[in-house]
Amino acid sequence: MSMVTAEHLHKTFGRFTAVKDTTFSIEKGEIVGFLGPNGAGKTTTMKMLTGYLPPTAGTACIAGYDIIDNPLEARRHLGYMPENVPLYDDLRVYEYLDYRARLKGICGKSVRQEIGLAIEKCGLEPKRKNLISTLSKGYRQRVGLADALLGNPDLLILDEPTNGLDPNQIRQIRELIRDLSENHTVILSTHILHEVEMICNKVIIIDQGEIKAADTPDNLTENLRAAGRVSIEYKGDLESIVQELEAFAPIKKVMTEECEDGWHRLLVRAEPGTDTREKAAAIITGHGYPIRHIYRHIPSLEDVFVEMTRRD
Repeated sequence: MSMVTAEHLHKTFGRFTAVKDTTFSIEKGEIVGFLGPNGAGKTTTMKMLTGYLPPTAGTACIAGYDIIDNPLEARRHLGYMPENVPLYDDLRVYEYLDYRARLKGICGKSVRQEIGLAIEKCGLEPKRKNLISTLSKGYRQRVGLADALLGNPDLLILDEPTNGLDPNQIRQIRELIRDLSENHTVILSTHILHEVEMICNKVIIIDQGEIKAADTPDNLTENLRAAGRVSIEYKGDLESIVQELEAFAPIKKVMTEECEDGWHRLLVRAEPGTDTREKAAAIITGHGYPIRHIYRHIPSLEDVFVEMTRRD
């Protein structure tokens, strides 16, 4: 059984459609990066999963519980950290978490145990007695994350958890999320693509309310058009080399550029997943021409994101 299954989720606000017929699944133990441009429908989708917004059509299941037919049980299996964590500045960290635990139905001896575990996991022990108003942005994010952990949910949904943090704080939160993934499935929404590449084992890209891609980062980059791109600099005849390269089946197009010092620069576009460096080098050196540079472009998740969401 998948941890999350979304089936034909659709959400409209008046005449505006925020999410269109969205279907995807997330397996237990996955860390999923949920990506998209501003206004793409990420936050709306996550709010529907948490039960904060009802879908206009379609439904979803959390740990097997339907968010429409069995909303309370579905919510018991998830912890949600919104982009802007709403905290009570006049409460101390422990008091706030105690209040939140009781709102979630945790009672008796379990309250102290749950709070202690959340404080320990989020590195809040030195700040447990501090007023929330005195905390830095990084520690406020940790309090929000500790809140999401209360009740030990199977699924954590984190909306921009590193928003507004400095590089050191981002690294700390990233390491914390990686540690939490050992016992929780995590959905992570962020604009920091490097962060997703480092910690996520699945990526879902949404744009204009529609899912554009859902796969592992490696598969997405390997199948990108840019994955077959090679740049070469050599000195010698240009026309004959271009003709021979374009006759090689995986190569789709060769673009040329003249360097100032008499060397030629070629940009070779080939099928995704192919590496044409060895063949290209053999063709050029076979004519006795020297090569001073040959490089296969390694696409990043940023390249995938741009290609999937560009408007042209």
